[in-house]
Amino acid sequence: MLSATRQFAKSWVAALLIGLLIVSFAIFGVNDVFKGSFTNNVVEAGSRHVSGPDFRREFDNFRKSAEEQAKRPVTTEEAVQAGLDKRLMEEIATRESFGEMLSKVGVRASDRLLEGELRKIPAFFNAISGAFDKALYQQRLQENGLTPQRFETLMRDQIAESHVASAMVNGLRVPRAYTALAAIAETEARDVSYFVIDPRTVPQPAAPTEAQLDGLMKEMAERIRRPEFRVVTVVSFNPALVAANLPVDEAEVQKRFDFRKDTLSRPETRTLVQIPVKDAAGAQAVAGRLNAGEDPAAIAKSLGVNAITYADKPQSAIPDKRVGAAAFALKEGQVSGPVQGELGMAVVKVAKVTPGQAVTLDQVRPQIEAELRKDAAAEKVYALSQAYDDARQEGSNLVDAAKKAGVPTTTVGPVTQSGQGQQGQPVAGLTPKMLEVAYGLPAGGESDVQDAGEGQYFAVRVDKIIPAALPPLAEIKPELTRFWMMRETVKKMQAKADDLAARVKKGESLDAVAASAGARVVHVTGLDRQNAAQSTALSRDGLIKAFNGKQGDVFTAEHTQFALVVAKLTAVRAPEPAAIARLVEEVRPQMTMAFFRDLGASARRAARVELKAKVYPNNARAALGLPPLEKGKEEAAPAAKTETAK
Repeated sequence: MLSATRQFAKSWVAALLIGLLIVSFAIFGVNDVFKGSFTNNVVEAGSRHVSGPDFRREFDNFRKSAEEQAKRPVTTEEAVQAGLDKRLMEEIATRESFGEMLSKVGVRASDRLLEGELRKIPAFFNAISGAFDKALYQQRLQENGLTPQRFETLMRDQIAESHVASAMVNGLRVPRAYTALAAIAETEARDVSYFVIDPRTVPQPAAPTEAQLDGLMKEMAERIRRPEFRVVTVVSFNPALVAANLPVDEAEVQKRFDFRKDTLSRPETRTLVQIPVKDAAGAQAVAGRLNAGEDPAAIAKSLGVNAITYADKPQSAIPDKRVGAAAFALKEGQVSGPVQGELGMAVVKVAKVTPGQAVTLDQVRPQIEAELRKDAAAEKVYALSQAYDDARQEGSNLVDAAKKAGVPTTTVGPVTQSGQGQQGQPVAGLTPKMLEVAYGLPAGGESDVQDAGEGQYFAVRVDKIIPAALPPLAEIKPELTRFWMMRETVKKMQAKADDLAARVKKGESLDAVAASAGARVVHVTGLDRQNAAQSTALSRDGLIKAFNGKQGDVFTAEHTQFALVVAKLTAVRAPEPAAIARLVEEVRPQMTMAFFRDLGASARRAARVELKAKVYPNNARAALGLPPLEKGKEEAAPAAKTETAK
């Protein structure tokens, strides 16, 4: 092998390759040749990056919010089809760019500010002691797919943005000239006259032919195409199905009670104030002032320190153990002498004492029995899933394996990937994860046992696939015919309205043209942007055209779903000066906030351009378990915003 290598090194091919490598060193530099440009990140903005797992976590949170709004399951594929991945990717890029820019200009949240925000989150504190629990903090973050470093970065960004926003908005006022223009537009009054063209004013269209209906069906294919349906059989291993009949061992109840007795009991709590002092003499003076009823905060301020207040806290929640011991030795309303704590000398006053309460077995028996049943049910369910899996390994199909394990199966469907039946109703008995697995299998395919979380497992088989297809013409012919007739009628109405409007534009009076169509003119006066929302005389389309036109304009607009109007803007009147002056001051705060929002959005966009933030759509798709976009099908975006990983 060595001799072959030497022979290759002497060949003309090796010489050519070495020459190309030398040229690449000269042009790009040694580091760039070997470093490459591959990345697994979804977003990069300066020194910041958002990895695939972080993107997946945020995407899943957005998808769950969409499910709550839609009140139905939303699959990953459905969310991506709606563009959720692209919108989220862009939002993250803008957010990270702005956070990086604030950091670069020196706006960073201090550790003290971060600690203050963390203390506002009850989930990070021990329910018994009331103290911040680092292990619980890490556990809660892990449950939500976050690391402390990532969470604290997000928190610092929020704090920094909040402070910047406060600095920007304080004292910000738009000029009165801005609000004056808005006030004029808001109170400018308009008079509109119109008459209605409805289906009775045009001849009824002829019934459509089969060819016309067939063409309409093709035209509306995407709207009327029925989605793919599947019929599936599910075997579910659910603790709730076995927990009710499980016996509870009394010895285990007593054992668990003895183990958890201290945590189940409620400790004594106290409300107290601690004032730091420099020496014993100062402590005696502070104690005297407290006994005299002076406000602790005022005393602390006079000494140049801050009073530390603990509201309804157990002894374990006081960081200085010596101060805590002294405080819990006092009676309600009592003031201590000098207390030499671990962190310095202090004086303590106890404002309130709430006695603790020890629990008995009878008080917590239902809770403990429920916990024991839940644990036993989890073990039972796991054993059932293992028995099922063993039967599958031996060659049994899903139904036979479920019988051997003693677990029932359920056949559900037809059902769409989003969990809807053939009439559009939600189908019970299937979770989003079950549907996701089922729609990843071929006809007749059976999944492995899947972990559904919270001690639940399932397996699914696809019994039948009903492909997406257009319904038969005969089945929807009445609906298509009605739609055809309605659309043709509207076309005739629009053509007639255009002809009548043209006559008014040429000089005929609106009343004369209306009379020729057998219609009556309606007059709307004093219409402005303030009262337009309450007006029922014109539709939204009519109002928009009325407010965008100038005096004398003639237009047609939708009136109702099956009627049009031919209208004329007969007058435009400027508002009274007194009304403008009043409205200027009324709308100034709203315009200021709108200006502030625009300013904030511009700052975010500027940060993104300045930092040349990059997004990687294919990395986002990989994080979601989807195939990459085909070359040539990726949406083009400005170079400063989007790049595709090589």
